[in-house]
This record gives sequence, C-alpha cells and structure tokens, in this order.
Amino acid sequence: MSKRLFALMQPMSWLFLGVDRLIIWVGNWVLDGIESVLNYLDFLGRTTAVGWKFYRHHHFTVEQMYAIGISSIPLVGTTSVFTGAVTAWQAAYLFSDFVPLTFLGTAVGKSIMLEMGPVLTALVVAGRTGAGMTSELGSMSVTEQLDAMDVLGLDRHQFLVAPRIIAGLVMLPVLCVLSALIGLMGALAVAVVFKGMEPSLFWKGVRIFYSDWEVYVALVKAFVFGFIITTFGCYSGTKARNGAEGVGRAIEKSVQASSVCVLISNFLIGYVLL
Repeated sequence: MSKRLFALMQPMSWLFLGVDRLIIWVGNWVLDGIESVLNYLDFLGRTTAVGWKFYRHHHFTVEQMYAIGISSIPLVGTTSVFTGAVTAWQAAYLFSDFVPLTFLGTAVGKSIMLEMGPVLTALVVAGRTGAGMTSELGSMSVTEQLDAMDVLGLDRHQFLVAPRIIAGLVMLPVLCVLSALIGLMGALAVAVVFKGMEPSLFWKGVRIFYSDWEVYVALVKAFVFGFIITTFGCYSGTKARNGAEGVGRAIEKSVQASSVCVLISNFLIGYVLL
C-alpha cells in the first residue's frame, strides 16, 4: 500500500517542484524588471539634471547631430523611397476596379506621413545609431574609461549622454520629414511610370484629405522616438560589463528594447492624439 501511495505521490511531487521553480523564476524576473526600471529612471534623472548645461559643450551636441542625422540620410533615404514605392504599388493593386486612382495619393500620403515614415525611420535609426551609441559607451565602460571620468570629476551624463539625447530629439523629427518627402517621391515615381498617372493628379490626391494636425502628430512621434532610441542606447552602453561579450549583449538589449518601445509608443500616441 505504501509503495502504491509513494508511486502516486511521485508525479505530484515533480509537479509541485516545477510550480515552485516557476514561481521563483517569475519572482526573480519581476524583481529584475523593477530594478532595471528604477536604474533607468535614476539614469534619466541624472541626465536631466545636467542636460540644461549642454550649451557649454554644444560642439559635442553638434557632432552627435551629424552622427545621428546627416550620417543616417543615405540609409533612411533608401528605405523611404522603396517604402513609398511599394506602398503605392500595393495601394494601386487594392484600388483596381473599386477605387479611382485619384485617391492613390491620399492613401499613400496618409500612410507615409503619419505611420510608415516616422516608425520606419525610428527603427532604422535604432538599428544603426542606437546600436552605435551602445557600442561606443559600452566600449568605454568595459575599458574603465567611464570610471576614469568619474575619478577626474567629469560628469559622464553631461559630456557623453546629454549631447546624444538632445541630438536625437532634434534630428529625428528632421529625418521624419525627410523620410516622408522621399517616400512620396518614390510613390510618385511608381504612380507615373507604372500606372500612367499624371503627377498633378497624384498630388491632388495627397491634398484632398491633408491635415496639418496629422503632420504635428508625426513630429510628436518622431520626437518621442528620438528620446527612446538615445536614452536606451546610452543607458545600455553605460551598463555594459564583461568585455566584448557584454558589449554585444548590451547592443542586443538596446536595439530590442528601443524597437519594442517605439512600436508601443506609436500606438499610444496615435490612440491619444488621433
């Protein structure tokens, strides 16, 4: 009897052990998440406290504006022109026999200016510039250059972090506007070359339901995206440890977190402002 009871209880003991391990894993995951959020907020607080002093080191900010904005134009432009082209092609395919092509410019203009332009630009910049920030600061962290700055009394937030965040806040809206213009040019090329539309007819469709408010919403999105990308890039870089492997993990976390937060914030901003 006791052997049978033991045999029946053994699977249940394994079940309880698995549940116990699951609870411990979830608890550790929640605690690690809370600790990461608190450290991130502390990082933002320290950066905000010295961010207003950026005018003293404006040349650092200008350098970062070039690195984030000007250097990203070829990649953003290439992405935007083909995004506009494929959007116009798909819209024309869906409109065939149902909707006049007059509204092709309307559909393309709305999607590019309000959604695809800001989001794709942010994802491109996150993969390029955000990863670059994490790599630079992560290399400085693992080689103890950041610790040397602290010993010398140089504020890492003032010299390294704040210029990058300010540059991101300024340049992402600029890249967003440029991306929308290039995307519309790509859509216009497809409409004219492959669908035989007159350019004036395409631009008429763009102007039919044009709204200044939607442009403002797109700029707000770009502003928020710039903040997300630069803060996650700088935070992950300054927290990198354990040599090249740690820098690689920091880059991975930075790109993943910034990309997910860009998509989430895009929905929230659209839900609130539209």
